[in-house]
Amino acid sequence: MLTRRVFLRGSAIVMAGMGVAPGWLARAAAAESKKRKTLVAIFMRGAADGLNIVVPFGEKRYRELRPTLAIVPPSGQPNVNAPLFAANGGCIDLDGTFGLNNAMQPLKALWDKQQLAIIEATGSPDASRSHFDAQDSMESGTAGKTTGDGWLNRALPAGNETSSLRAVALSNQVPRCLRGVHEAIAIGNLEQFNIGDQDAAAIMQSMYATTPDASVGRTGKDAFEAMKVIQSIQNTPQNTPPPATGPAGISQYGQAGEFGRNLQQLARLIKADAGVEVAFADIGGWDHHGNETMQLSTLLRQFSNGIAAFCQDMGDRMEDVVLVTMSEFGRTVEENGNGGTDHGHGSFMMVIGGAVQGGKIYGKWPGLEKEQLFEGRDLAVTTDYRDVLSELVRGHLGQTDVARVFPGFQPSPSLRLLRS
Repeated sequence: MLTRRVFLRGSAIVMAGMGVAPGWLARAAAAESKKRKTLVAIFMRGAADGLNIVVPFGEKRYRELRPTLAIVPPSGQPNVNAPLFAANGGCIDLDGTFGLNNAMQPLKALWDKQQLAIIEATGSPDASRSHFDAQDSMESGTAGKTTGDGWLNRALPAGNETSSLRAVALSNQVPRCLRGVHEAIAIGNLEQFNIGDQDAAAIMQSMYATTPDASVGRTGKDAFEAMKVIQSIQNTPQNTPPPATGPAGISQYGQAGEFGRNLQQLARLIKADAGVEVAFADIGGWDHHGNETMQLSTLLRQFSNGIAAFCQDMGDRMEDVVLVTMSEFGRTVEENGNGGTDHGHGSFMMVIGGAVQGGKIYGKWPGLEKEQLFEGRDLAVTTDYRDVLSELVRGHLGQTDVARVFPGFQPSPSLRLLRS
């Protein structure tokens, strides 16, 4: 059915691509688009070291167990025991007990504006320390087993199939969390995502349209529709400059590498009112069994610059966008003999957006004493990652059937991460 929103959005995109969109049409489409909420899931693949990202500098035990890796308190002296210790200076104080790794300065402004919330000691009840199994389980939205579809696909409310770009992965393939009954599309690069030769495209489109397999036909139809929308967006000039350029003229997105490019493309889709409701991006390289200090600092700069640039780029539209970050598990509390850490258990999550009740550390901190650790070696999990996601799915996307999104799980309502 051709709804007013579909008509306005489609007309605005197509006419903007032709360079003739009238002001009233653009304004009307923008007014409609404000009703759409977008949830962006960011996966930190490789098991990020949450203890050196959100630093529990108030814990004496933390520094005892990490004599060379520990990030020192905000007012402390650089850790001279650490390799290349200049990169391991004092953390950024958040609340007198926890601080951000000093490579994450770009995110401090979001904390100060109360748009960044941190949930400590998060994770899955599944004790697996296998990257593959833990990622598969977390993207499925289950514990100890996996399903054929993913939680982010199931989170999409039914009856709102208005856009071929409703569910988008900023990657070369659709990840597990976006697979399911709702169509999702993977966009590795907007610049290369096009129809190409028109005659060949017409033949392929006809083949998809006449296939007896309804599922294949629907997928092909959505893919071609997405290509047309993206081409229209590509033909529309960008009116805003890249966020925050550095001394070398490199944009903040540019300082975030491929991760930044993916978020920049996502921002462009959302601002073009392409109908994005859920999106997925990932950033790998967090498995630091050795030489962690410098590797973590480099990666955190990319991670932080990308997220900060995206939020700045979106401007007032961040009132309708929420980002959530997660990693499959944390790392051992005690450092190993190679200047790194090994596979652990509890970790952390971040939730960012204009609707977030930020500037606060959420979750129950379990402590780092021997008897408080999981299996005597890892940060314990006190908040199931699905508690965080359930609140966002229900409170932001409006998906009331949370039991369907996370089968067999009863969420706790105690976090209250979003403004009512």
